[in-house]
Amino acid sequence: MKMNNQEALSVALTVNGEQKVLTVRRSEMLLDALRSAGYTSVKHGCRTGDCGACTVLLDGEPVYSCRTPAFKAEGHEVTTVEALAPEGCLHPIQRAFIETGAIQCGYCTPAQILVAKALLDRNPAPTEEEIREAMGGVLCRCTGYVKIVQAVERAAAVLRGEEVEPFEPVEATLDDDGSPADLLGRYYRIVDDDALPLVISPPDMKPLRVVGKPEPKVDGVKLAMGRPVFTDDVKLQGMLYGELLTSPHAHARIKRIDARRARALPGVHAVLTHEDVPRVKYASGGQSYPQPPPFDQVCLDHKVRHVGDRVAVVAAETPELARRALRLIEVEYEVLPHVLDPLEAMQEGAPVIHDEPDTEGIYDVQRNVVHHIEAEAGERQDQWARANHIFEGEYRTSQQQQAHIEPHVCITYWDEDGRLVVRTSTQVPFHVRRMLAPLIGLPVKQIRVVKPRIGGGFGNKQEMILEDLCAHLTIATGRPVRMEYTRYQEFASSRSRHPQIMRYKVGITEEMEVVVTELTLVGDTCAYGTHGLTVQMVGGQKGLTLYNAPYSKFVCDVVYTNKPTPGAFRGYGAMQCFFGIETLMSEIADRMGWDVVEFKRKNWIKQGEELLLAKALGEGREGFEQLIRSNGLEQCVRVGLEATDWYNKRGKMNPDPGDPIRRGIGMAVVLHGSGIAGLDMGAATIKINDDGSFNLLIGATDLGTGYDTILAQMAAEVLGVPVEDIIVYSSDTDFTPFDKGAYASSTTYISGGAVRKAALKVASQIKAHAARMLGLDSVEGIELRDRRVFLPDGTSFTLAQVALSSLHQQDQHQIIASASHMSYESPPPFAAQFVELAVDTETGQVTVERVLMAVDAGRVINPITASGQVEGGLQQGLGFAHCEEMVYHEDGRLANPRFGPYHVYKSNEMPKLEVMFVQTEEPSGPFGAKSIAEIPLDGVAPAMADAIHDATGVWIREVPFTPERVWRALQGLEE
Repeated sequence: MKMNNQEALSVALTVNGEQKVLTVRRSEMLLDALRSAGYTSVKHGCRTGDCGACTVLLDGEPVYSCRTPAFKAEGHEVTTVEALAPEGCLHPIQRAFIETGAIQCGYCTPAQILVAKALLDRNPAPTEEEIREAMGGVLCRCTGYVKIVQAVERAAAVLRGEEVEPFEPVEATLDDDGSPADLLGRYYRIVDDDALPLVISPPDMKPLRVVGKPEPKVDGVKLAMGRPVFTDDVKLQGMLYGELLTSPHAHARIKRIDARRARALPGVHAVLTHEDVPRVKYASGGQSYPQPPPFDQVCLDHKVRHVGDRVAVVAAETPELARRALRLIEVEYEVLPHVLDPLEAMQEGAPVIHDEPDTEGIYDVQRNVVHHIEAEAGERQDQWARANHIFEGEYRTSQQQQAHIEPHVCITYWDEDGRLVVRTSTQVPFHVRRMLAPLIGLPVKQIRVVKPRIGGGFGNKQEMILEDLCAHLTIATGRPVRMEYTRYQEFASSRSRHPQIMRYKVGITEEMEVVVTELTLVGDTCAYGTHGLTVQMVGGQKGLTLYNAPYSKFVCDVVYTNKPTPGAFRGYGAMQCFFGIETLMSEIADRMGWDVVEFKRKNWIKQGEELLLAKALGEGREGFEQLIRSNGLEQCVRVGLEATDWYNKRGKMNPDPGDPIRRGIGMAVVLHGSGIAGLDMGAATIKINDDGSFNLLIGATDLGTGYDTILAQMAAEVLGVPVEDIIVYSSDTDFTPFDKGAYASSTTYISGGAVRKAALKVASQIKAHAARMLGLDSVEGIELRDRRVFLPDGTSFTLAQVALSSLHQQDQHQIIASASHMSYESPPPFAAQFVELAVDTETGQVTVERVLMAVDAGRVINPITASGQVEGGLQQGLGFAHCEEMVYHEDGRLANPRFGPYHVYKSNEMPKLEVMFVQTEEPSGPFGAKSIAEIPLDGVAPAMADAIHDATGVWIREVPFTPERVWRALQGLEE
């Protein structure tokens, strides 16, 4: 008998200790049944059982609810994370996740907590290996898993009744001329294997009260409890479900599209094709006005340029009905020749990808070159004349997907005033509002963009992906509409990292001086040009200024191909170019017989020097001169050399020449930036409440990075209160001030500068009112600390008294201030990264065993959230270097568009990660801070290449270092 998958069933089960009867379809998965019943802590990231975000406990055992039919839960007990905190009383596991900083974006946190509970219920004292093995079924893209493991260990100890120490970094002081050996000896005795971050400060750095402390995340409790804080955790009355039809071809024209059958399907409320929406050209990258060209996209086009390109959208009563409607849309394609290789795309006779007449600004349409960039600094002829040796190398990087666990999701609806509300998982709410307006024919004032919590983004959500389509459907239907990408669409239809081909040419003197560096780069922007210009310019600037040769030259072609479009990705061009230059520098030292550290030390940029290409290579325009005013790279390298025992390992780790397992150690040095000089701007507003607490309103976007917390710390530092007295509101274009969004490593530096300015204004107002309350003529000597106002004679009164007086009694007014901040400086953080690994020479398998990073990010605002950023960045850098690569069939279809075959590091695969901060005082940064978010990714690949060479004697110039690629290199075979 044929089974009806839409048959309604009543399923009796126990959920979190309560008897429930759920009405489900036979085909419905437990994930959807639980979310429909209001258990929004159960997340979805793949629906294939690859990511584990949907994990719940079934009779106490972890199961993937996305792969468990709901009807099979009949008579069983289901536990979600909502059960762990009855009446708001946190479970020890939840507390441990908050205290250790194990929560970043928080999207996978409920699943991690449930797996930890199941583990500790059966094994109260697990080893680290057992914890990592148990947690291996739940992917985390943010943390690097270090703090998740520490959280489980801490919770286990609490549940056993043991006392636990406060979770804090290890702090130490290092003189500029001192040796780090004694300091590190004490550190390793303290931390053992716990991998607590080490914070090393110069002796003259004054400690602060709140800034620099390991404050818990201000959003930690709600994320640990699985509260409905993400975009898709709300369901509006009358909401329709949008679905996207995508192209099966890499390159084709739509000759005919017929949506009549789809529109006739009962329950379908709108079907939109290129025939139904205005043709307005735009660029989807969320960047500041004016956006870099080209404007080569429209909402729906009559031509498709990659497999996964947009074709049509549908809005229907249910997701299933919307997907059925997609299948009823008839599309007749004229399939065109396609090209996947950027070098082939530039050749005469290659398919022309953007032949439309209404796209302006393409450099060479016939050769598919969207941008041609040239920049140089210094005197070419003079410096080449100094070079005694010339070295060249070609390096290639692959297309990496951001792989955030929360998919792109957007909900649009009309509010009671007839304004369009866009609730969306975005890093750039203000840019989205501005970009969306012309596409849907509404003025900016009629659009409100709200950013809830974000389940990871890493640059992919610095893009307008679904907002325009979702808005068009709401306008067409008058109803709320929800759209969400499938995991396949995340790979085929969202964004990724730009693949690059880099050809470096370096001139060296006999005295080890780098006098010339030239970089010729081909950047593959694939089907559309979004971020294509700026990614390559950043890569060229960073890749040529690390060693800041007296003559530098950058030549770049940005090329279209018929692959899914890259965009912004953490590292943003710099990490690709660092792979090239740092590997070549290591090769040069090897070929010349020089100590690689001494060679790099002689040439890396020093404090007081000017970044020679900073003005020529801004982001999409001319930049601004940059002077290095803080640089802890020398100290970072010295600390790393000592911590890894570099000189006792380098070249000495393989005493048995017959052993097929060869070990090596490698290093790289890197720099990054702090915002976009002369362009980025952030703003903040702070007001006092009756009880002396404060509201902090910011447009800055926290996507798991901890920005809400560190910005609250900055405000608290100035205002003399604890962080819990700062109530943070962020990222609502109606109610929070403007901010460019979360990208370019700018939030700490730019948004933090705005928060500090606003807090100083508020502090000044508090002092002035306090003086009036006492009849004083001057505020001199008045201080704010410990929630009080202290007068010069030592007397004090509370901030609440000042607030009540100002609001209700004397000279009544609201103590409130707004401030904006931008900077013509972009001070680089610096870092040294070290990798130890093993290579199986018989199979080509590389196993990374240890990664250590010593980083100068200025003054570290919160060492726990900052070290979490570093650990998560190292994980993504390892994926880029080792195993992550979007692979294509010849016809342009992706071969691995899901988490299984596209391999993301799991907790039980991670090497040992160590993080050390070498603090400096950046004069232009708030409290001396620089950025931290992107630099962890920059040096992993070249450090791995260096380590593989140390182990095997072979240089590999293309990432990722897959077993096949390594094996072929070991055999002397060309790719």
